[in-house]
Amino acid sequence: MIYINELCDGDMVIEHYLCKSKQSFKSKNGKTYLSLKLQDKTGILDAKVWDVNRDIQPFAENDFIKVDGSLITYNGDLQLNIKRLRKSIEGEYDAADYIPSTEKNIDAMNEEVLGYIDSIQNEHIKLLLEEIFLKHPLISKEFKYHSAAKSMHHSFRGGLVEHTLSVTQICDFMATRYQFVNRDVLVACAMLHDVAKIMELSEFPENDYTDEGQLLGHIYMGAELIQVTAAKIEGFPKTLENLMKHCILSHHGELEYGSPKLPSTIEAFILSCADNMDAKTKMFEEMLQDEGNTGLWMGYNRMLQRNMRRSDL
Repeated sequence: MIYINELCDGDMVIEHYLCKSKQSFKSKNGKTYLSLKLQDKTGILDAKVWDVNRDIQPFAENDFIKVDGSLITYNGDLQLNIKRLRKSIEGEYDAADYIPSTEKNIDAMNEEVLGYIDSIQNEHIKLLLEEIFLKHPLISKEFKYHSAAKSMHHSFRGGLVEHTLSVTQICDFMATRYQFVNRDVLVACAMLHDVAKIMELSEFPENDYTDEGQLLGHIYMGAELIQVTAAKIEGFPKTLENLMKHCILSHHGELEYGSPKLPSTIEAFILSCADNMDAKTKMFEEMLQDEGNTGLWMGYNRMLQRNMRRSDL
């Protein structure tokens, strides 16, 4: 198999890829063309079907497809111009080749995240974490394998546990540096802040928004998970439940970033900063790891809204 990160300008490509997105547009002369995003475990490739004819057989998003085309460079990025296309036949591809995965040890990261449960002093919070991470029928099985996003950051197998561990480590560190911080609330909410991504996003290789994810989103579902779980624990304080739900509801930090509430407690504020720091630093890291970015200046990142440079002296 020829992986996406091995492709170069001018290559002729006959290969199987996962169709991550499919959009139909009209050109200026009224002719229909298709814009696709193709994926394998090494990255995403922009592709176009300029001539939709009988050599372009029916297919849908999240299908594995066999494409025949040529590569050009457009606006600094590779683009595949497809001449022929059909759905792949089972046995022609290995699904593992299309699942991007963390380079870190998933089991070790998962054990480290779960290890924080024993460090919690508040028995109500500890019971809540045990119910969610150890006993929940879906979360207990899927947490360490899931991605943390569709495309923004940590959008790979094991991305959720990698991101959760980083945010929890940052929050644990910050809890000892400032007065008035309730460490148990902060660390627990760091562990929980994105756990509902398991319900928001489907499993690989699709890794796309579920119907529940589109309608509700992980922020609301995360707060709801705390409420439902706390109701099962005898004597769980309502104020504690609300403080933890507030951390989840405000962890994107700003209303324009999707938070229903702005952080109003010191724990919620630290969590939002830690989440933002890890997500954006990971974007930098992924840009630096991209083998296509060989220059000192790596180009403009739309999410970070800046041109990005290597730190080479």
